[in-house]
Amino acid sequence: MKQKIVMRVHMRCQKCRTKALEVVAGANGVNFVGLEGDEKDKIVVIGDGVDAVTLTKCLRKKVGQTEIVSLGEVKAS
Repeated sequence: MKQKIVMRVHMRCQKCRTKALEVVAGANGVNFVGLEGDEKDKIVVIGDGVDAVTLTKCLRKKVGQTEIVSLGEVKAS
């Protein structure tokens, strides 16, 4: 089951943004990582079998304040 996770991460600088994307891209089962929002403060993760809670804890440890905005299943087109 593919799922889409949207997380808001407090990224103060370009180095923090890069670090956050590296952490997410290195997680097991991740197929797509992207930024969205007006200030590019939301990270969108699409993957199969990605654990949202573990990913959020890892981002909090490595980057800073992180919260899950939405979590849902990706519809097959």
